[in-house]
Amino acid sequence: MSREQAIATAVNAMEDGRFRERLARFVSIASASRVPEAKGDLERFVEHELTPLFRSMGFATRLLHHPMAPGPCLYAERIEGVGLPTVLQYGHGDVVAGLDGWSEGLSPFEMVERDGRFYGRGTADNKGQLNVNLTALEALLATRGRLGFNLKYLIEMGEESGSLGLREICAEHADLLRADVLIASDGPRIAIDKPTIFLGARGGVSFYIEIKARESFQHSGNWGGLLSNPGVELCHAIGALIGRNGEIRVPELTPGSIPDNVRKHLSRLRITPTADDPPIEPWWGEPGLTAEEKVFAWSSFEVMEMECGNLAQPLYAIPPSARARLQLRFPVGVDVDAVVPAVRKRLQEAGYPRVVVHEPHDAIFLATRLDPDHPWVDRVAASLERTMKAPPAILPNLGGSLPNDIFARDLQLPTIWIPHSYSGCLQHAPNEHLPISIAAEGLAIMAALYWDLGE
Repeated sequence: MSREQAIATAVNAMEDGRFRERLARFVSIASASRVPEAKGDLERFVEHELTPLFRSMGFATRLLHHPMAPGPCLYAERIEGVGLPTVLQYGHGDVVAGLDGWSEGLSPFEMVERDGRFYGRGTADNKGQLNVNLTALEALLATRGRLGFNLKYLIEMGEESGSLGLREICAEHADLLRADVLIASDGPRIAIDKPTIFLGARGGVSFYIEIKARESFQHSGNWGGLLSNPGVELCHAIGALIGRNGEIRVPELTPGSIPDNVRKHLSRLRITPTADDPPIEPWWGEPGLTAEEKVFAWSSFEVMEMECGNLAQPLYAIPPSARARLQLRFPVGVDVDAVVPAVRKRLQEAGYPRVVVHEPHDAIFLATRLDPDHPWVDRVAASLERTMKAPPAILPNLGGSLPNDIFARDLQLPTIWIPHSYSGCLQHAPNEHLPISIAAEGLAIMAALYWDLGE
């Protein structure tokens, strides 16, 4: 009975096909939380796949419901003793829609192994990562016969729908979810070959801006030069918010500065795109910041979609309206409640009073960041370094957004995420995949971490 045996048992699940077989079953369940017809699949994944698996490992399970949530949350716990450390883990079993456009021989809900990758919807986000952690738990129990710590697991089925209802579920069951630390897996590593931990997430908020000049299209030959063009006007208005090189022109949308210890940790890291990724364009974004600081310590303000006229069927007419959806990703230090008022004020001052700035239309994620010098960071990082023979990358927060604020702010937990994917995994797109090399490393990392937590 040893740490090395636990690692070997976990990795062997990849070699003998057990990891692949379970992940294929996970992927085959089309649990897309934004698709109303998939509600039965959300329930099936929790009740037919996860509940029996947890019970086979000696966990007690129950379903937690909320009317806002697309599907049930699964809560599982294995309490081995009073006074032992208690870990809360989180994952999600829902996915985005399958989408068209997958390469020949691939489809979203049938897992295919090709060129050292598992292809299928959810392989990277988040069923594959969940399978890594559950398989590592099985290996620990098979090796030691016990955890050596108390473990609580919360798996939601609505993360891709904005985690609706999760905050309310956690508030109602705060005593049930009480723990010493959250350890979870989602999102990407900083590089495909660099084990990573991140300590929070940037916040995210989306909203529409719109100009509606009139009710109908007007012939451009008759009215061109006489009627304002909302598309042109909206483009100039966006330029008052975002500079031509992507810099943000509304100070309230940025943190203003980067803490010294965050900058110190980021100085040790490098974002390393793979051959399949687009090259980084250093001229884009906030001047004077490194690429790592732009993604992990600063805000990004993007135009996600624009509508003006009808490109599919040109009318040769001046459009009556134009609309754009803007998205702000922001780190700790930005007041999300001040974002929309600040945008409105900026547009008024810049001379665009006709632009209507709508209230946020989707779920809002708040920014979180655990102090990189927190003792739990040292503890987890030391375990990963012992396993991989090299220190992991430590990101103060993920560049994307997750419901981490529910755990960090509402439940008051230190939060540590160990991702088992990479930025080129094509999550939310056709051809989503999980490199087998990352999954195998994840099995070793998590089996060893579980072992260390129980010592």
